[in-house]
Amino acid sequence: MTMPDGRETAETPAEALARFYDLDLQDDPGDLDLWTALAAEADGPVLELMAGSGRIAIPLAEEGHAVTAVDLDAAMLARARRRAEAAGPEVEARLDLVAADVVGPALEPALGVPARRFRLAFIALNSILLLPSRAAQRAAWEALAAHLAPGGVAAVDAWLPDAHDLARYDGRLHLEYHRPDPETGRWVTKTAAAQHDAATQTVALTTIYEEGDPGEPASRWVRRDVVRLVTADELRAMAEAAGLEVELVAGGYDLEPLGPHDDRAVVIARRPGSGGRD
Repeated sequence: MTMPDGRETAETPAEALARFYDLDLQDDPGDLDLWTALAAEADGPVLELMAGSGRIAIPLAEEGHAVTAVDLDAAMLARARRRAEAAGPEVEARLDLVAADVVGPALEPALGVPARRFRLAFIALNSILLLPSRAAQRAAWEALAAHLAPGGVAAVDAWLPDAHDLARYDGRLHLEYHRPDPETGRWVTKTAAAQHDAATQTVALTTIYEEGDPGEPASRWVRRDVVRLVTADELRAMAEAAGLEVELVAGGYDLEPLGPHDDRAVVIARRPGSGGRD
């Protein structure tokens, strides 16, 4: 990879795909204000599972919160670490980056903190859909609940595609964007195909990134994911099965109640105990 200053750097596929993830999110999903508000209300340590490259965790640390951010992808965590370093030593000191599977038995020892410590624990921006099974999605809710202090809040944000969306996911390739990467100065073209499987309620995603300057050979990177769809009712049931009390099922980041035409569910639940709302 050629950097803007002309330096050549070796880059693994995982590192490239983590970089493209951040390039994708130049299109702001608009959720940061929600997590900032929930963290301010929680007024205590914050846990983010499936935290990726620190898009949310680092701004929360910049706001003064102690944040533990967990992800299994080492390349994502490396980007988060560089972001934290760039933000300064005070932000670094408030951010704990943990490499662990959020639904595996290794999570508790990896965190290295007492259970029931966090005042806010969440999974943002559809990440719960990347877990491979209903059992794993339930386990993610259980992990959130297990690490909350009494009265603490858990939240999950998930996409709710409608029938029109799903009908379009027939495997055809379409262009998503053509934009420069500010890190490399090179142009990236992203194309993607999606295939809905009604029998398993999954969407198989194939994403192709082609990177290069005009008129020159391009590097190609391919990412494949399977998204396991979940309804708002299922999310509510998972939260309740984890021992949480659901306070709100919203249809977006403004926390208006979920309506029939909303394409997103934000479920907010609380661990019973002192510290709850009056």
